[in-house]
Amino acid sequence: LKPYPEGLADNLVSVFQTRPPQYTWKNSSFEAPSADTLIIYELLVRDFVEKHDFKTIRDTLDYLQRLGVNAIELMPVNEFEGNSSWGYNPSMYFAVDKYYGPANDLKELIDSCHSRGMAVIMDIVLNHSYNSNPLVRLYWNSTTNQPASNNPWFNVTTPHYYSFGGSDFNHESNATRAFVDSVCHYWINEFKFDGFRFDFTKGFTNKSSTNDATVSAYDASRIAILKRIGDRIWSYRPDALLILEHFAANDEEKELASYGFLLWGTAKFRYQAASTSRSDWNMSIAEASWVNRGWTVPGIVDYMESHDEERIMSLNLTEGEAVGGYNIKDLTIALKRIKLTATFFMTIPGPKMLWQFQELGYDYAKNYNNDPLGPKPIRWDYYTIATRKNLYDNFSALAELKKSEPAFSSGNFSIYESGETKRLNIQHADMDVVVIGNFDLFPRDIAPNFTRTGTWYEFFRGTAIDVSAANQNTPISLLQGEYRLFTSKQVARPAFLTGIEDNYLEDATGLLFEVYPNPFRERAVIEFGGDDRYQPHTVELISASGAVIKMINAPAGIDEIELDGSEMAPGVYYLKVTSGRASSVKRLVRY
Repeated sequence: LKPYPEGLADNLVSVFQTRPPQYTWKNSSFEAPSADTLIIYELLVRDFVEKHDFKTIRDTLDYLQRLGVNAIELMPVNEFEGNSSWGYNPSMYFAVDKYYGPANDLKELIDSCHSRGMAVIMDIVLNHSYNSNPLVRLYWNSTTNQPASNNPWFNVTTPHYYSFGGSDFNHESNATRAFVDSVCHYWINEFKFDGFRFDFTKGFTNKSSTNDATVSAYDASRIAILKRIGDRIWSYRPDALLILEHFAANDEEKELASYGFLLWGTAKFRYQAASTSRSDWNMSIAEASWVNRGWTVPGIVDYMESHDEERIMSLNLTEGEAVGGYNIKDLTIALKRIKLTATFFMTIPGPKMLWQFQELGYDYAKNYNNDPLGPKPIRWDYYTIATRKNLYDNFSALAELKKSEPAFSSGNFSIYESGETKRLNIQHADMDVVVIGNFDLFPRDIAPNFTRTGTWYEFFRGTAIDVSAANQNTPISLLQGEYRLFTSKQVARPAFLTGIEDNYLEDATGLLFEVYPNPFRERAVIEFGGDDRYQPHTVELISASGAVIKMINAPAGIDEIELDGSEMAPGVYYLKVTSGRASSVKRLVRY
């Protein structure tokens, strides 16, 4: 950067080159993934890599490719006010933000993503612009400190209910239409972005409103504005991915989805409630289904987390419920709750979006240091912690399954919820799918409703069961936080995928134990295995209702203990073995 000309200029200055270096594209053409297979990774350059630049982001692409994402969504990277920001305070629309690196570094990042089959989506703010923008300053009323009434691009005041600072674009103005078209064409043509995530499109209206209900109500003028923008972009990039942060009435969103737009989903807070088992929150994930909302196309971009939402792992560790020996605030259990929630999130048909480091159980609150918009710790070291890497592997396995199996693009699916148990049934000519999960704090039975007879395969455990007409809907017992993913044909199962009952200590040594005989009558032997078998262990015997009825402390150096069943009533019990911060649970039957 050139130094600011102190004493010679006021406000902003620009630097430009008459003959800038040209970037030579290696991938001059790229076809974006179809919407129903989209797995988007939303990231903020500032909080994703320590050097805060595009070049370093390019060095992380192996990590993202292994995770299985096929699109990256960059939070705003056009010039915004200040250096450190989320970018929703835009000022210049044709300049790459100086904080993140020169333009050719951004082009190289996009080019590298395309070579790996990943689209790149630009988050852009066209609802408002901050007041250093020259289009605001050219027609400014310094008396009222507002855009002047003759400003071709901006309203004098914001007509709708929400205001985010800066000045509000008048999207009914021909000048604004020309400006928006020019901006969108520039980034797609010059940088080969594959589409946009448009921030707060509910504000693309001049219709007056005084509360959220009125601004969210069906607005034909707003629909016309968005369709015009979409038509213009699709005229030169037919496969452009256009995502709206809209959150308006369902009939309006349904119409926009049918036209070809994708819209951010509304089930995000439900995932938080389900993972933490907060029964006082609404934990129904029904709105994650575009079918349940009466849509005709998979236009919902569903997500558990985004830049706007609290991190679910943080909520698990601070708000997670507990009963008896089962405590969601426990690190191991908290991570397993993310796996449970993600299994439903990733398999419900439709586009998906992950927020950065969600796949590692990122647990710093959004309001870290009392500054929700401020920098957050960058924890790449989480990838070296076995329990967190295991979560990453689960996300990766589910991503590959979603992309490779056409059943996960089916329009014939249903979500069943009863209390805190959930089931997803998918039917497709290629294969059917059943996902069941227990989000409760107690063991529960869940009817699987297998849609076909024959052999079904459990994805996580690698086991198979025979389903007949007699046992097609026989309930399956699941522990608290346990889940199953069944497919009617055998699918590829990654070698790294571990069973859902396997847990790992943070130093990567396995916490393993066996109990035999099982079922038992008189005595059962609990044998500790793995590298930690000579460490101290705590053994809890838990009833089917979740009550801890016996606790045994095994000191260091003891590799097995005996459990006396003479005073135990026949029935199902659970053994929880804890060593350090890791724990594992197995079912035990006394007959």
